[in-house]
Amino acid sequence: MVSQLSKSNIIYPESDGKPMADNTKQFELIVEIKKGLDLLFINNPQVFVAGDLFWYPVEGQSKIVTAPDVMVAMGRPKGDRGSYKQWEEDNIAPQVVFEILSPSNNRAEMSKKLLFFERYGVEEYYLYDPEENVLEVWQRTFDGLSLMDFSDSWTSPRLGIRLDIASGRLQLYNADGTKFYSYIEVNLMLEQERQRADQEHQRADQECQRADQINQQLAEMQEILKQYRDRFGELPE
Repeated sequence: MVSQLSKSNIIYPESDGKPMADNTKQFELIVEIKKGLDLLFINNPQVFVAGDLFWYPVEGQSKIVTAPDVMVAMGRPKGDRGSYKQWEEDNIAPQVVFEILSPSNNRAEMSKKLLFFERYGVEEYYLYDPEENVLEVWQRTFDGLSLMDFSDSWTSPRLGIRLDIASGRLQLYNADGTKFYSYIEVNLMLEQERQRADQEHQRADQECQRADQINQQLAEMQEILKQYRDRFGELPE
């Protein structure tokens, strides 16, 4: 057994020096899922979402570690972490994890990850291959993590979101049917909103100028009327 003294001296690395993604497809999907989940739980302070973060499930065992592409730990506060040390998180394991395959991943590596997730308490595991557009859904049952049978769509029991591959790529949807937007889509929408705001601002400026012109005309008419009254008296009834 590792002593408390030796445990305190153990170093838990926060990086293995490898990139988060091997290609643009993998990177964009990871970011889309992570940011979409951030937005989904933005008002819930007790949901921690992370991407490519080292997860250490056992204190004193720095070699027992993995870094899911995206993981969700419900019941843990938001905040920055160098790694997810489970014993410092009320021993709460991430309940949901996502993995996006890249060409460098092999079946042996992914089988090892599956065993890790099964052993250390993951409830839902989603594995997606963007090249083949294949989604695997693993759910915890009495027998551990079991591969689920479905067609093109699956709704996460824990998150309430829907995962769909009918369009030829993985697309996630919120419970209200709105989709998780990509970085490009978000920026396009922001640009459209900026343009709309600029147009409204220009319209407001034009209305303000028009109001100024009307006020100026009224002032000129009132001055003319005053001059008439000063010269000829009040207008006849």
